[in-house]
Amino acid sequence: MHPILQNRARLLVYLAAWVLLGLLFGMLLSGLPGLPGRPFERAAAETVPLALIYGFICLSAWWVCRALPLGRTPASRLAAGLLTAAALASLSWALLAAGWVRTLEGFAAHSGGAAGDMVVSPPAARTAVCLAVGIPLYLFSAALDYLIAAFEDSRRAERRALESQVVAREAELRALRAQLNPHFLFNSLNSINALVGHDPEAARRMCEGLGDFLRQTLALGAHETVSLGEELELIEKYLAIEQVRFGARLGVAIEATPAVRACRIPPLLLQPLVENAVKHGIAAQLAGGTVEIRARRDGDAVVIEVTNPLDPDAAARHGQGLGLDNVRRRLRVFDPRRASVVTREAGARFTVVLTLPADKIPPEAV
Repeated sequence: MHPILQNRARLLVYLAAWVLLGLLFGMLLSGLPGLPGRPFERAAAETVPLALIYGFICLSAWWVCRALPLGRTPASRLAAGLLTAAALASLSWALLAAGWVRTLEGFAAHSGGAAGDMVVSPPAARTAVCLAVGIPLYLFSAALDYLIAAFEDSRRAERRALESQVVAREAELRALRAQLNPHFLFNSLNSINALVGHDPEAARRMCEGLGDFLRQTLALGAHETVSLGEELELIEKYLAIEQVRFGARLGVAIEATPAVRACRIPPLLLQPLVENAVKHGIAAQLAGGTVEIRARRDGDAVVIEVTNPLDPDAAARHGQGLGLDNVRRRLRVFDPRRASVVTREAGARFTVVLTLPADKIPPEAV
């Protein structure tokens, strides 16, 4: 179907353009020297319906253009095809114009008017006018149809490219999420292994907590985004598991307002950061310390900080590990322009700072 016929607004604009063209022709017939003059109303009664009729005839140029695509049709064949279609359309219009004029003559005679007032011109002259006006108008319609076709093809190509990007993005997200589970399980099993030898009861409690934690992890991981509040609840479960191992050595401090907790983030985004905080911050120090998680609003962004104690005398770590790299890559997929992750060391504290767009917060939560 023609794109104009698929949209009511487009069709109304298209018909309005042809009505204006018919009115313009009516003005010419009623006042232009050299043409038989007549009142504007009578002239418009002839030209406006004929203009609308030819407007619908010109829609056929769409299928002619599809049959003769630019770039794939030889120039001679293209020119011959378009001129032939334009001539046939104009001749059809001339025949319809003759019928319409005869209808108006009969109506004028029946109503007691002068039939001659309605005569536009002799039949030969009328046909010549239809050809002289109709062929350029049809070719102009064909040019517009070629532009519409190019625009539609461009939109389809853009849509296909966007769909490909979405598929690639989803595949990358699935791959990144898949990396989290073995990474987390490796760390958790190491923690359980450390307890089995000297505290079997604590290891059993840790296994039970790990089972609950993994069930919730699977539930959240099935979503594209989760609320920060749900993510923090999961983090609290994980830290409760680790507290079985570390006892009083592991402290936890979480600060986030209800509005910020409603922020939508990728699932399991904070998990590897908190794992790193426990592994490199708490486990590496005899006195332990506190893992701090703070989320706040900063203008049009939400800033999440994960801080852990750091032994300044400890040997420097090589690389930043799978967890931080995974978070950085997931943020690039989530929102490459406004989401970021940076790290900083200040004295005996190591902090990872996540920045996310604040418009991910539902309005009702603010």
